[in-house]
Amino acid sequence: MENRLVEITAKSNGDVKLGLIPGHFATNHSHVNYFVDMTSIKTQYRAAREAARELAKFYASSVNLDTILCFEGTEMIGAFLARELCLHGGGMNDGDDIAVISPETNMNNQMIFRDNLQKKIYNKDILLLMSSVSTGKSIDRCLDCLRYYSGKLVGVAALFSAINEFNGVRIDSVFTMDDLPEYKSFLPSECPQCADGVKVDAIVNSYGYSKI
Repeated sequence: MENRLVEITAKSNGDVKLGLIPGHFATNHSHVNYFVDMTSIKTQYRAAREAARELAKFYASSVNLDTILCFEGTEMIGAFLARELCLHGGGMNDGDDIAVISPETNMNNQMIFRDNLQKKIYNKDILLLMSSVSTGKSIDRCLDCLRYYSGKLVGVAALFSAINEFNGVRIDSVFTMDDLPEYKSFLPSECPQCADGVKVDAIVNSYGYSKI
């Protein structure tokens, strides 16, 4: 599969690149025709820093943030994003600081926060930071978690998003469908590759892929 990989560069920043592998891939709730590889952006210092700078442009003056809630391995980007917003004086709360945290998953696959972290969520202005958004189902799961802990959602940021909004919530992303026009997502029951008898190449999630 790796020999099919091509790189896409962000239009506004040449240091931010993602990989695309065409094929037949299964996620938890959809089938897609590309694996979007964000390993470098999430694990390498320079790429993570530059991606954070691009995302900071959306929030530098438009919202006040208390907490960046990181999902799908975006913690390093979240830290850089908090730094960018603090450096430029935008997106700040009255306490002049931003917390960067991640949820825990319990044995029932529910997102939870321990008592010591709940104060970073309760009645706070929260920005969700995700690696990718295809259908919005992951956002819905995050919203359920925030409602339970009384967090206030002020925005959703992603490295790549196939949709512009979900349930009235705007999604800001470095890469959009304009950058990946051939990317398609289908319900498993409606997948044309399955209908044509094409085998699934790999199971994918936010951590990467596992070949079948």
